[in-house]
Amino acid sequence: MNRRDYLFRKIVFGLITLCIVVTIDFFLFRVLPGDPVRAVIGRNVRISKENQQALREQFGLDKPIFPDQFFDTLGQWVHGNLGISWSLRRPVGEVLISKLGSTLLLISLGQIFSIVLGIALGLFAGWKRKKAVDVGALTFSLIAWATPTFWLGIILLAVGSSLFGLPTGGSVDPANVNKTFFENLPDIARHLILPTLTFTIVYLGEYMLIMRSSVLEVLGEDYILTAKAKGMSNWQVMRKHALKNAMLPIVTLIALNLGFTVSGAIYVETVFSYDGLGKLFQDALAKQDFPLLQGAFLLLAVSVIIANMLADILYTYLDPRVRQT
Repeated sequence: MNRRDYLFRKIVFGLITLCIVVTIDFFLFRVLPGDPVRAVIGRNVRISKENQQALREQFGLDKPIFPDQFFDTLGQWVHGNLGISWSLRRPVGEVLISKLGSTLLLISLGQIFSIVLGIALGLFAGWKRKKAVDVGALTFSLIAWATPTFWLGIILLAVGSSLFGLPTGGSVDPANVNKTFFENLPDIARHLILPTLTFTIVYLGEYMLIMRSSVLEVLGEDYILTAKAKGMSNWQVMRKHALKNAMLPIVTLIALNLGFTVSGAIYVETVFSYDGLGKLFQDALAKQDFPLLQGAFLLLAVSVIIANMLADILYTYLDPRVRQT
């Protein structure tokens, strides 16, 4: 199978997956207990039954879930309209875009640091197997991987704020809200230190463990022994032969972790009161804001599908044998 046929098959599978996700996205939040109208207006706010019924008609909740609500929502999405947020009274797309930048910045920094450090530590630990550096790196990685995200965030929040005077919440100081991004850059960087460090530590352990295991497996292959017999140094063997083949599981893990990092962002953004998609998703869930929940879930699903497709494309360059499967 050539690369074009392989990629075409993956795109078709991606579109099928997207159709399934869209269906799940619609029905998932409608099985939640409670009344969305009461959740949006507030449970302690008194409102007449007539006004409640008017809101249900406005939100489209007076129609049958299937097929009326389902196909109405699907029609909106096909035309690029994610609807209006019930709680914020703003277009869902506009709300998501306003929060997307902060979350992307946080997740990107955390993932970049964890991937680079995890690969480097895993490669070095696999090279120095059973030595002190390997045992130390392995112990740290197991502890980091097993540590709950919210607990680590709380500990770093307490230590960072008390010992180093770092901000305890928010993405920027309230006094600097009206300034431009570049004017706020130093302040944004200070607010990102603790949440980024939390992300890095949590995912660093996972990447390090997988990389170490993959390196040990690759170093046992016959072609590594052949490379050493040719007189290549250990560094040349690691760089030219072991690293490239050991990267396949890491590429898979990075693609799969995209969804998990966004779910982890909910914990991190909640602990640090960081104004991003995670906190927005939590607020929308508490208010049963279906359009906002559906839009956030759809954004997450599309991101994961695209990440997996990019991983599949990268596989064909790292290991041409993948195209034969």
